[in-house]
Amino acid sequence: MAEISRRGVLQAAGLMTLGAVSGCATSRGEDGDKALFSVAQPSIPIVGSNERFPVRRIYCIGRNYAAHAREMGSDPTREPPFFFQKPSDAIQYIAPGKTVDHPYPTLTKNYHYEIELVAAISKGGKDIPVETALQHVFGYAVGLDMTRRDLQAAMKKEQKPWEIGKGFDMSAPIGPLHPAASIGSFTQGKIWLKVNGQVKQSSDLNKMIWSVAEQISNLSKAFELQPGDIIYSGTPENVGPVVRGDVMEGYIERLPSISLKVV
Repeated sequence: MAEISRRGVLQAAGLMTLGAVSGCATSRGEDGDKALFSVAQPSIPIVGSNERFPVRRIYCIGRNYAAHAREMGSDPTREPPFFFQKPSDAIQYIAPGKTVDHPYPTLTKNYHYEIELVAAISKGGKDIPVETALQHVFGYAVGLDMTRRDLQAAMKKEQKPWEIGKGFDMSAPIGPLHPAASIGSFTQGKIWLKVNGQVKQSSDLNKMIWSVAEQISNLSKAFELQPGDIIYSGTPENVGPVVRGDVMEGYIERLPSISLKVV
């Protein structure tokens, strides 16, 4: 796969200046007027590079492991893939080798972890065939889809959108991106999450109902994918709560683990 160039990075960021130094970007309209104020451009460090991957959108697939689908009250044999989004600034970068503070969010008393493989897109498109979908992937990372489960459940019960349970500040912790050109693709491999040293989630990526390639293909039928999009590819069974003081460690085979302390 071709390496992402600086021109490609800038295009993926919507022609904004990368926030590697200042953390902000300034844009101009078609008439040349400057933006009223600068807005930070979320980005993720790239292993082996001094460039960063700017995040455009965060897509997440729901119930993509059969056992997790069952524990959430769904029948995995009947359900087509479905997706939801988090805002791009939900990203919280977690550097490997460190335990990073992760704030317990407001409004919830049932805060859940979900360990996931994340795929980052560097080549966009519509109606992407499954057979070529992985050619659109720039790299992979370990991520957590943190969830205010009580708020999500309440919204489900009331048949309302459950964005408040998923799309809040720092709800998308993520490690560094490893380019697919150097690490390859992920169709199998151990995935686990520990809380305070005890294994809570443990599975294999080959137990995904919909592979990363199938997710990309299905997403591209509903949205035109663009460089800078990232996809959280689903979590195994045994999601559960954490409280302040708990330390979460997430791991995917061939990727460095990430560690977070809930504060």
